[in-house]
Amino acid sequence: MLVLCLAVAAGFALLGQWQLERSVDEATVIERDTETVQPIEQLTQPQQATLESEAGYVVSVEGSFVPGDFTTLSGRLQDGQEGYWLVGHLVTEDAASVAVALGWSEQPDHFAEIERGIRTDPMEIIGRYLPSDSPTESDFEAGEQSALAVSELINQWAEVGDVYGGYVVLHEAPALDLDGLQAIDSPEPSDEVTLNWLNIFYAAEWVIFAGFALYLWYRLVKDAWQREQEEAELAAQAATVE
Repeated sequence: MLVLCLAVAAGFALLGQWQLERSVDEATVIERDTETVQPIEQLTQPQQATLESEAGYVVSVEGSFVPGDFTTLSGRLQDGQEGYWLVGHLVTEDAASVAVALGWSEQPDHFAEIERGIRTDPMEIIGRYLPSDSPTESDFEAGEQSALAVSELINQWAEVGDVYGGYVVLHEAPALDLDGLQAIDSPEPSDEVTLNWLNIFYAAEWVIFAGFALYLWYRLVKDAWQREQEEAELAAQAATVE
């Protein structure tokens, strides 16, 4: 029985190893060409949530900035230093709104001057498209707005039609004069490796089955031993009576 249980456990262990190898062999490396500029409408559409597969691409957007629809976000890190973002409201030729993070600064004192100098005629901007932050990241009790949450900006902008679910971190805008702002750090997203978790789950199951096979042998041996002990006690009691 021990040999049989060991053979069964070994078979289960081999099956578990095979499933584990399959989970690694079938791991999908997500290789995306995120740095080739493409029009934003080819990547996503207004009134749609930003999917993980859409985040991180460099896009071009044609539109005009809305005067007065600028927002200052606090608590934004740049190279480990905390500072401020200036965010603008761009309206495309199709009347769709998109939030644009224009730049970073250690202090927001000159943001009002930069806002007044931003042109409102149609232009093309290029930047990395990222998913919206959650509004809960802002410290409203302290009167601070730190999250670039599109759902929050909608309530602050003057006029809003259809809205893109994500925002654009500005890379290039030849028509804009943004002296005093640093370009926001938005590195190329790293390649991701997606493991097949179903195979890993199966591998864990086979290991449990192997342990159960050994436990079955242990229970059989223990039951046989207890039975022998009981029979020995009964035999001893019978000998005493005689």
